[in-house]
Amino acid sequence: MEGEIAEECQKYGTVNRVLIFEITEPNFPHDEAVRIFVQFERAEQSTKALIDLEGRFFGGRVVHACFYDEERFAKNELAPLPGEIPGF
Repeated sequence: MEGEIAEECQKYGTVNRVLIFEITEPNFPHDEAVRIFVQFERAEQSTKALIDLEGRFFGGRVVHACFYDEERFAKNELAPLPGEIPGF
């Protein structure tokens, strides 16, 4: 699936990295359980992707695009912080 995502996102610019992170915690909201991270070569490329992908359907789910903390991403800290997802 990473390859498909990278291919789709290449129209916005050079994709450096794609990571898919699934949250397997019991009772975690199904629609929030998969996080896909796409790292672009340049910030303006990620801005274009964010604008275009927000609200789109992918794999039967609505895409909620946002920027992510670069330090957390570099450390592979991909799980939501306490309180980030309402109720968890």
